[in-house]
Amino acid sequence: MKLVDVCAFYAPKGGGVRTYIDRKLKAGAALGHEVVVIAPGVRDEVEERGPGARIVWLKSTVFPLDFNYRYFSDVPALYAALDREQPDFVEASSPWRSASIIAEWPGKAPRALIMHADPLSAYAYRWFDPLATRDTINGLFDRYWRHLLRLDSVYDMIVSASPSLTERLTAGGLKRVVTNPMGVDPGVFAPHLRDADLRKGLLELCELPETATLLIGVGRFSPEKRWPMLIDAVTVAGHRHEVGLVLVGQGRDLKNIERRIGGNPHVRILAPINGRAELARVMASADALLHGCEAETFCMVAAEARASGLPLITPDEGGAADQARASGGWIYRSGDPAAAADAIAQYCLGRETGVAGPGTDVPDPRTMDDHFRELFAMYEALIAPSAQAA
Repeated sequence: MKLVDVCAFYAPKGGGVRTYIDRKLKAGAALGHEVVVIAPGVRDEVEERGPGARIVWLKSTVFPLDFNYRYFSDVPALYAALDREQPDFVEASSPWRSASIIAEWPGKAPRALIMHADPLSAYAYRWFDPLATRDTINGLFDRYWRHLLRLDSVYDMIVSASPSLTERLTAGGLKRVVTNPMGVDPGVFAPHLRDADLRKGLLELCELPETATLLIGVGRFSPEKRWPMLIDAVTVAGHRHEVGLVLVGQGRDLKNIERRIGGNPHVRILAPINGRAELARVMASADALLHGCEAETFCMVAAEARASGLPLITPDEGGAADQARASGGWIYRSGDPAAAADAIAQYCLGRETGVAGPGTDVPDPRTMDDHFRELFAMYEALIAPSAQAA
């Protein structure tokens, strides 16, 4: 099978999507498939990633809301690239404009939409939940729901990475949604990477003793991740327990996060960590992952934390909540800093009394290779009748 993934979210400094795509290129080759990723780039070029794996970069315009990303600004060039590749199957990896573009591509190959983003949770619900009911908000964003329904009528499959997202999409009327949870990059994150000296050093950075609780937050510095809310929650919980928070990431909300930290010595932003091995070592050396975003479709960071042996403290919606429920984590009401502070305090109390902490029996999440084996098998099942019809 030759698979072409049109991925508007793939970027050199991307997060979970980049991790996912990089593993897809390796997994496809290992399973005997050819995988080509078409992504928006600085210039037109082809990047070889080994036998049967490559990235076709198309010169594209910078995305104005996040300069780390670009968007497909030349539709004829995108169609020409697809025509040259002659794929057996096509993926679109964004529910936005590129999904409509791929839906209208005149090629005959079957196609799937991968829901790497949940815009309603990331924006609409986050903005308007304090003001209106979900039914009212969905009504206000009826245009987006009609957009999804149009895509559902064209795509052969809508792939959701979490049960909670699948439930909302099907409740909204979509008929072709399938749940296929993603997974962690195999062999990277593990509990045995825990480093007591590194943990001690991170707590010292937070001006706390070795007996304190060390939380870690990992992800883009963008508003939907709710870092300021988590900083407030840690500050409040810190009045009851010795707890520090280290943040790993980068992004446009950095200045806002720094302002919210203010003079709190117990919250620190680490220098960007680009190497996966180093991130795995730092993650395994914390005591728990603290997460604030209720709009995750799968939450790769939570899965990586689980693989590292960490308990999870997450909001009660989205992919992070699914991960926490599957591993016995601490869950608080989404968007509520007081509830987050209570959850942090409950975790700290449990750890201090020996009820919870490092080494907790956390079930292993599945790997990306498990995900891709299942995904590619579903694609091959769709290709067969399509080829017969041709």
